Amino acid sequence: MTSTHDHQPDPVDQEVLDGQAAYHPRALAFYDLVVFRGSAPLFWRCSPRNFLQMYATSVGASHLELGVGTGYLLTRTRFPVSNPKITLADLNPSTLDFTARRLAFYETTKVVANALEPLPVPAESHDSAALSFLLHCVPGSLREKGVAIRHAAAAVRPGGTVFGSTILYAGVPVTRSGRWLMNNLNDKGVFHNSEDNLEDLRDQLKQNFDDFDLVTRGSVALFRARKPA
Repeated sequence: MTSTHDHQPDPVDQEVLDGQAAYHPRALAFYDLVVFRGSAPLFWRCSPRNFLQMYATSVGASHLELGVGTGYLLTRTRFPVSNPKITLADLNPSTLDFTARRLAFYETTKVVANALEPLPVPAESHDSAALSFLLHCVPGSLREKGVAIRHAAAAVRPGGTVFGSTILYAGVPVTRSGRWLMNNLNDKGVFHNSEDNLEDLRDQLKQNFDDFDLVTRGSVALFRARKPA
């Protein structure tokens, strides 16, 4: 069952729109193959097992997904309850519709939202929130777009978890082919991570959480943070 939360975000910067425009219906049909079987293991040197393990150990009964992609990871996650409540938040109606259809066997709510703005969901209303492969698509440095982590934290209950992943440009190993693809995607406006580095991500997590884990696999940073109970 899917419901839609009527909300129109404030006017959005064109670079933000460009970062999500590539995820149109035709592209979404191939996204899982291209990303989780292609670029992630081959170019970014991060196995899909890493993402699946993070979801399996982090997702809660009431979950907020920021930047929903295709819902690939959510469909492969074992939730702690049989009837989880999932909020899908994204600027792109195509990705919201695609993912909601894929998760039709769960109770989902679609919300059109910009992660750079306060989210149109009640404060402390979710057990977990994920920002998976989102931040490298958002313009600005991590010192600026790290506000998305704060907005995710605001939506999570005390004791809840915020987790995610992002492809970094610096502070992590990047293969020659990975650097070529990263630069190509930045030139096209699909990626906006040319200023993203590991230390800035660590600083953003420190600003928002006292307790967090940050690890790298290839060019990908994976993080999990716990909100104080």
